[in-house]
Amino acid sequence: MLRVGNKAACLACRNLVSTNMGVRFRVPLQKLHPLSRAIHHRYSGNTNPQRPPHRTAARYFTSMSRLPMRPPKPPSGSGGRGHQQQQRNFWVASLAARLLRLRYILLGSAVGGGYTAKKTYDEWKEMLPDFSEYNWVIPDFVWELSEQIDLDKLAKALPEIEEIAKLLPDFDKIGENFTFLKSLLSSGVSLGSEVKGASGLHLLLETSGDPPLKATDSSTAAAHEVSDKQYKKSSDKERIDLLQEELLRTQLKYQRMLERLEKENKELRKVVLQKDDKGIHQRKVKKSLIDLYSEVLDILSDYDANYNTQDHLPRVVVVGDQSAGKTSVLEMIAQARIFPRGSGEMMTRSPVKVTLSEGPHHVAMFKDSGREFDLSKEEDLAALRHEIELRMRKSVKAGQTVSCETISLSVKGPGIQRMVLVDLPGVISTVTSGMAADTKETIFSISKAYMQNPNAIILCIQDGSVDAERSIVTDLVSQMDPQGKRTIFVLTKVDLAEKNLASPNRIQQIVEGKLFPMKALGYFAVVTGKGSSGESIDSIKDYEEEFFQNSRLLKDGMLKAHQVTTKNLSLAVSDCFWKMVRESVEQQADVFKASRFNLETEWKNNYPRLRELDRNELFEKAKNEILDEVISLSQVTPQHWEAMLQKKLWERVSTHVIENIYLPAAQTMDSGTFNTTVDIKLKQWTDKQLPHKALEVAWETLQEEFARFMAEYKGKDQDDIFDKLKEAVKDESIKRHKWNERAMDSLRVIQHNALEDRSITDKPQWDAAIQFMEETLQSRLKDTESVIRDMVGPGWRQRWLNWMNRTPDQHIRNETKNELERLLKLHDEHTAYLANDEVTTVRKNLEGRGVEVDPVLIKDTWHQLYRRHFLQKALSHCNLCKRGFYYYQRHFVDSELECNDVVLFWRIQRMLVITANTLRQQLTNTEVRRLEKNVKEVLDDFGEDMEKKTHLITGRRVQLAEDLKKVREIQEKLEAFIEALHKEK
Repeated sequence: MLRVGNKAACLACRNLVSTNMGVRFRVPLQKLHPLSRAIHHRYSGNTNPQRPPHRTAARYFTSMSRLPMRPPKPPSGSGGRGHQQQQRNFWVASLAARLLRLRYILLGSAVGGGYTAKKTYDEWKEMLPDFSEYNWVIPDFVWELSEQIDLDKLAKALPEIEEIAKLLPDFDKIGENFTFLKSLLSSGVSLGSEVKGASGLHLLLETSGDPPLKATDSSTAAAHEVSDKQYKKSSDKERIDLLQEELLRTQLKYQRMLERLEKENKELRKVVLQKDDKGIHQRKVKKSLIDLYSEVLDILSDYDANYNTQDHLPRVVVVGDQSAGKTSVLEMIAQARIFPRGSGEMMTRSPVKVTLSEGPHHVAMFKDSGREFDLSKEEDLAALRHEIELRMRKSVKAGQTVSCETISLSVKGPGIQRMVLVDLPGVISTVTSGMAADTKETIFSISKAYMQNPNAIILCIQDGSVDAERSIVTDLVSQMDPQGKRTIFVLTKVDLAEKNLASPNRIQQIVEGKLFPMKALGYFAVVTGKGSSGESIDSIKDYEEEFFQNSRLLKDGMLKAHQVTTKNLSLAVSDCFWKMVRESVEQQADVFKASRFNLETEWKNNYPRLRELDRNELFEKAKNEILDEVISLSQVTPQHWEAMLQKKLWERVSTHVIENIYLPAAQTMDSGTFNTTVDIKLKQWTDKQLPHKALEVAWETLQEEFARFMAEYKGKDQDDIFDKLKEAVKDESIKRHKWNERAMDSLRVIQHNALEDRSITDKPQWDAAIQFMEETLQSRLKDTESVIRDMVGPGWRQRWLNWMNRTPDQHIRNETKNELERLLKLHDEHTAYLANDEVTTVRKNLEGRGVEVDPVLIKDTWHQLYRRHFLQKALSHCNLCKRGFYYYQRHFVDSELECNDVVLFWRIQRMLVITANTLRQQLTNTEVRRLEKNVKEVLDDFGEDMEKKTHLITGRRVQLAEDLKKVREIQEKLEAFIEALHKEK
């Protein structure tokens, strides 16, 4: 066994390495285990006779060191033959002993090693915690995902190591290139620093293991020497071109790998999100981080208080000249053609806030609408573009071209970068026909209002196909951000720029920030299509990638790989956006916390006993009070309704009854003519005027009762802040209310039938008619005497006691009155009108006393005097008719007493009672409910009209409550967002 030789020993080493280490390829000696190296040197031939063998190495690492060491060979010619003979004699015994000893050693080592290994394993196992108690930490969807996804099938679908190795670059060749480049760059600048992304991401030019470019053996050094000799033969320019091409190919390889991995990751994330969207998880799905932040910005856009803090939260503001490609860049980032397009005309007429986030489906939705637009369908895309255009035109006021009102839109989809962008109207240099005169200044003011936010990220879009000197937006951006600490410059239409420019170096100057005076964090060059509005996003991406792969700008090093494509732009903008959010959001939360404290302190000092009700809550409170007041109308008793209706209706028609019916009929000579005249005039009155008057009275009564209940409710500690609102609701409700037209026809029939009835059934009804007639005549007589007193002036008693005098006109009327009274005394049965000769006689008699009087004045004075005379006679006749019921029952036969006028008043009184009862039924059964419905409609309309509520509910108390509500809501949203942001970290 000891004479096996060098080959056997090497074979043993190789077998030992193969079984213990599992290495399939040949391993250098330097990487063997120390024990293997010791055995290898022990039984290998020694080429250097002067160097002692490594005996001590094996003693430190194995128990075979106790074996007897092999004695050195004796020199030739000194008895070696005898020694060999002695060795042959004990060869069998020695071999057996050694085999037995080796067996026991191996057996003991196996038993002891196994026990030691088991004991060590048990100790380690006891030291580990019980992880079964922490299974709840892992979300449910991980276990469900493992059940839903076939991991074996996924593992089989992954590429083999050989396929991945084919995609890896030739590191030997790259090492040669780096060696040559190192010799050229004496300054020692590393080439890897040239391929860093704008967001701080390195391109995948390095591996996670040992650096592959380090030469550790002589073969690599020799290869370097050969490569150096080869590069020295070629020119420097050719070698640099070869290096750039190799780097570009490497970048493209890794770019394809990243795109494939991102696509697979997107599909997996889509599967997970779809599972969650279908409700597999029973827990409540929380809002995403970007959605929480977008809600804060939406609230801030409506917040208009004295504290100027609403514009200090970060957002990406997209500005650029008109038709520079702003909208196209946003569509590439959103991965959908969502904005209306036009050829050279202004399409963006108001700011559009777009919230981008990741989701399982590619959809869009407005903030104030529940409709989802499926962006994968062309019909929904067209509808979305049309809706955005309609909202823009609706927001623009009459006589204006652009509006500052923000349209809020959210877009979700797989692989979309999370951020909030605001697309502003394009900056113009000249106002064209059809635009408002102040359009240019309005666009500048809107752009400045968004860009002056110190935390806003400015995405400056510049058209690369036009001369840089024509740009307007660059000067505006440099004014708002002179240091360029929050500006990202984007050069669009680079394909047209490369084709049209004679010197492509001009593009390099632009993206390096040397051509414009403005400064920026980063510079990007993108291509957003060939100019056709029908291009899809995927075709534009393919065209953009193909262009930059073949472009001289990238091959010649004018543009770097991280500076091109909208994908790299979106990554950089998203990183910059979230960096700004993390740096500023907590500071803004503190600002709103201080604002909330100030507002709460003001409320406590000014309104300590009132609840903090904002405008909407106050409107709801006033709405309930008004509805309660309307419902109170149904509690009015029928007797109260009928009494009010009867009283108001008689006040409205009494003058017509006395002047146009009773007086003319009373001038007749007999009862038949009296009754005929009364019937004709009542019929005419009923057909034309009476139903209209009755409905007017009923409607006025309803209004007065409604106002009375509101006034009574106001006395019960009602808040006077609702006075304008209630008055407006009452007026609008009355304006909208219309009485049922069918009620007028039915009321006319009822009134006509009531007036035709002349039958007084009993004495109480007769007495009631007498009383009604007497009260009416006394009231009219009192009114007539008051008119006469005003005509003739004060009497002698008032003149002496109150020192009052008559006017010349009153003196003339007084003389005329005296003359006409003498005429009435002479002719007690005089008619209601004076004859012309009587007027002449009266005038001449007055002229004889030195009083000049006009005939018209004589007739006016006679009308009032005769009216008083007639009413006095009618009252006397009414007193006589109190005992005339007996004669009435006999139809006044053989009786000098005729009381037809009492019958007339009874007919009128009965008509009033029946009409009041009919109107009361119409009110309680129909009109009160219709009024309540009108009030509800008016309140609903007012509730939807924010301008109306703002106008009707005003005051510092309301504004303070509104500010408190907004600030609290903003602070709560910000705190929830900050908490979610910390969890994501």
